Amino acid sequence: MEKTTSCVLIGGVDQLPQKLGKTVTIGNKEIAVFKLENGDIRAIENRCPHKGGVLAEGILSGEYVFCPMHDWKISVKDGKVQAPDIGCVQSYPVEVKDDQVYILIRE
Repeated sequence: MEKTTSCVLIGGVDQLPQKLGKTVTIGNKEIAVFKLENGDIRAIENRCPHKGGVLAEGILSGEYVFCPMHDWKISVKDGKVQAPDIGCVQSYPVEVKDDQVYILIRE
């Protein structure tokens, strides 16, 4: 069975705070969206794989967010947890068209 991809508008670039997370809910998915210092926008699953910490509330440093519960370092680019911790969260492709931000969701 082939998966379909939905392109979901989440708002304008100017609605995203720089270097802070924003929680977006799409269907049954809760996604943390981050606008990095360089202007890139990244989207990952909003729950840390360790204890379920809300990643949108974490501290963003470069391309990593630190879980607010236990300080796990997670890449906002690919969702991988930095060693020595292990695990990952789902990452989502982001597109920006005419200053509007879209997240691509595979269903």
